[in-house]
Amino acid sequence: MSAGHYFDDDPDAPSEPVLVDVTLPDTAFVMETDRGVFSRGHLDTATSMLLRAELSIASSGDLLDLGCGAGPIALTMARRSPDATVWAVDVNARARDLCRRNAERNALPNVRVVSPDDVPAEVRFATIWSNPPIRIGKAALHDLLDSWLARLDADGSASLVVQKHLGADSLQRWLIELGYRCDRVGSKAGFRLLTVRHGEPR
Repeated sequence: MSAGHYFDDDPDAPSEPVLVDVTLPDTAFVMETDRGVFSRGHLDTATSMLLRAELSIASSGDLLDLGCGAGPIALTMARRSPDATVWAVDVNARARDLCRRNAERNALPNVRVVSPDDVPAEVRFATIWSNPPIRIGKAALHDLLDSWLARLDADGSASLVVQKHLGADSLQRWLIELGYRCDRVGSKAGFRLLTVRHGEPR
């Protein structure tokens, strides 16, 4: 049997935790990573790009890290917006456990780690940040983004980092066709950084 994928609900890879130091221009923290969870042992290039970009983030309200993994995005959002509630969402149970421990390790009580079905239906997000799980396949990815982007506040924004050769440009076109405003705000090392807002197609 294979060791599974990071987007499995319950990965069967043996646990082997590794601590990672994350240093950003405005904050730094230590987080635990593990096998069976995306980006064990390091902060991946795409997530680093997102966290180092000059992106708007709401100072209060509900924020979302979609596909939180071990939690680098959620922890950064929580540090930058201590008065907000950061929802860290992942289907992977091991990832959720890691993210909870990492929030506790870094004294960030404003992080709420849950499975997708445990976010109350009435919650709307002022900011969504995500390094989405592209490898789940195009149809599944579209369903995922369609359902969560629909929960943006009227004035909210989402920031997505996507590898170019895995369909970043076609994803941008698809989001525009859905009626969102979707702008490319960064491009580096084969990745695109997209911002998404409600609005008419450009």
